Amino acid sequence: MTQIHLAKSAGFCFGVSRAVDRVNALLDAGRRVCTLGPIIHNPQVVEKLAARGVTIVDEPEQTPPGAVLVIRSHGVPQEIMDRAQACGVEICDATCPFVGKIHRIVREQSAAGAAVIIIGNAAHPEVEGIRGHCTGRVFVFSDPESLEKWCKTEEISPQTPVAMVSQTTFPLKTWEKCAEIAKKHYTNLFVFATICNATAERQKEAVALSQVCDRMVIVGGRQSSNTAKLREVCAQNCATILIETADELSEELLSGAHSIGVTAGASTPADIIKEVLSTMSEIVNNSEIQENEAVTATVPAEEAPAAEAAPAVEEVPAAPEKSFDEMTFEEALEASLKSLSTDEKVTGIVVGIAPNEVQVEVVGRKQAGYIPADELSADPNVVPSDVVKIGDKLELLIMRTNDQEGTIMLSKKRVDAMKGWEAVVAAEASGEILDGVVTDVIKGGLLAVTNGVRVFIPASQASAVRMEDLSPLLHQPVRFKIIEVNQGRRRAVGSIRMVAREERKEKEAAFWEKAEVGQTYTGVVKSMTSYGAFVDLGGVDGMIHISELSWKRIKHPSDVLNIGDTVEVYIRDLDHEKKKISLGYRKAEDNPWEIFKAKYPIGSVVEAEIVGMTAFGAFAQIIPGVDGLIHISQIADHRIDKPQDVLKIGQKVNVKITNVDYDAKRISLSIRALLEEAQAAGAAAPAEAVAAEELTTAEEAAAEEPAAAEEAAEGDAE
Repeated sequence: MTQIHLAKSAGFCFGVSRAVDRVNALLDAGRRVCTLGPIIHNPQVVEKLAARGVTIVDEPEQTPPGAVLVIRSHGVPQEIMDRAQACGVEICDATCPFVGKIHRIVREQSAAGAAVIIIGNAAHPEVEGIRGHCTGRVFVFSDPESLEKWCKTEEISPQTPVAMVSQTTFPLKTWEKCAEIAKKHYTNLFVFATICNATAERQKEAVALSQVCDRMVIVGGRQSSNTAKLREVCAQNCATILIETADELSEELLSGAHSIGVTAGASTPADIIKEVLSTMSEIVNNSEIQENEAVTATVPAEEAPAAEAAPAVEEVPAAPEKSFDEMTFEEALEASLKSLSTDEKVTGIVVGIAPNEVQVEVVGRKQAGYIPADELSADPNVVPSDVVKIGDKLELLIMRTNDQEGTIMLSKKRVDAMKGWEAVVAAEASGEILDGVVTDVIKGGLLAVTNGVRVFIPASQASAVRMEDLSPLLHQPVRFKIIEVNQGRRRAVGSIRMVAREERKEKEAAFWEKAEVGQTYTGVVKSMTSYGAFVDLGGVDGMIHISELSWKRIKHPSDVLNIGDTVEVYIRDLDHEKKKISLGYRKAEDNPWEIFKAKYPIGSVVEAEIVGMTAFGAFAQIIPGVDGLIHISQIADHRIDKPQDVLKIGQKVNVKITNVDYDAKRISLSIRALLEEAQAAGAAAPAEAVAAEELTTAEEAAAEEPAAAEEAAEGDAE
């Protein structure tokens, strides 16, 4: 006898059901409705809605006046939403919340500078919508092979922040393979598990069913991505048929099958599934009646019993649980949360506090109650007296009752965790920021407690900038967002980094509202490059160009500053469009040009050091930070081919300042002028000596003339 088994999760998913319900609600209210593209990938549903007056438009501008434009569950790019709003169109956003979560993730990650990798079908509307919420680089891959090939091309560096998401309906195994490949190539990767839980469960059930049946029937629209995925995973195990309606069924398609499994895509309504099951039952029963020659009576088709839908497919037994010694801290925590012996809650009044336990009077019970210190709070380092005081009324969970001893072991931690878990789940959906305290630094990240729930924070998400050592965060208060929740494992993943970046964006916005050229700030040196130092001004980064770090020449910013230094800076220039800030650091009083101006007027002779050579001359440092040019024509008093013929680096020479252009910061120096002056002085010295000699001879001659006359007179007298 042929058996028919229906998968537990066949049919409408939450997102599709929500979208269709919204359209019907609008129609019931008498509104005119348009959908941006088919509301779901099921032609039968689309036809029914069309019969009620729903029209399909391809662009928001095509929406008729007075009509409501419904955004389907796949979601749309932000640009489409902006256009619709610009047209004044009334929008009913039926985007699946799980898809909306992906939009929020890629927006935040793109804004933070991360490249986004989407695993999915590039042509699928959901993927197109996700891409449209990315503001930076985004890449789409549909299989591990293409991703692997692309990663090897190194289009983005291994250190670049990379966020990885998937289409909600993508096959889980393929996604896991893609995630493993990305982890091998990128050190700053954060993987967001965005496959819809319902999709994953649907695929899991379909695989399990196909492994025990010899025929699978997949019901759904041929344009539906998730329906196609169901067909793909089932076809690996048995013969698989895809149909849209019961009309496509035939005896030939079902013949020879002893066990038939049925599942349906997320866009397949319940009435179509019911009709398929009924038709299959009729075909199977009629076929068996015809084959059974011993049967003498024929049961009318309308009375033929329909095959019952099988209960949820039994899962393969899980592997034996690890021992606590083999578990990681997170695994042990999760295991302990699942080990409750009872879910009975009681009220306890604190009557005693000890270092290792809290004694309570349990309302309505005669046994003495106690709360072990490790069941008081999720913080393993907590001191009981810091948590409770005598007389406090506490909501507690019974862990174990010992009738022989007349005691009840209770837990406050687990009640808090139950309430806190709801808050954590809600925070993940809303994007709320949670406050917590870091309780443990573990391999791969941190554990923080919020509302009695431990949240794992990966190392890559532990701070605004990557930290090699996370120990400074131990026991520190932190603020974070929940970025992933696993309901089955009661596991939550948080991000401090996301909050820090959001806060930084707020500070940045406040800065740009008030910032003006000339304003002074106290900042911290954040990083350095060969061309300058980046300073955190408290929400924004500004750059001190290397030329602004010192009045003298430096080879690297580290010659003046160190990372972590607190510095006083002022705004030299602002580029509001590019969000760039140019900072000044040098002090006017230390300006070597002002010192030079005061001490060295034109015509001064100074000793300078040769610091550079060019084809047209040599540069000489007069004082640190001020250089002048000795043109090749001013190096010697004769023609030279190149400066190196006369000068060398490091040589100290006397030069004359012949000209200064303070605006252009140019100084002309001359060695030749000094040489020529010296030569002129040397030529003047011999001439003066000759003149002096001639003067002496003349004087001597003049003195000799009277004596000669006297001698002549005496001679005449004789």
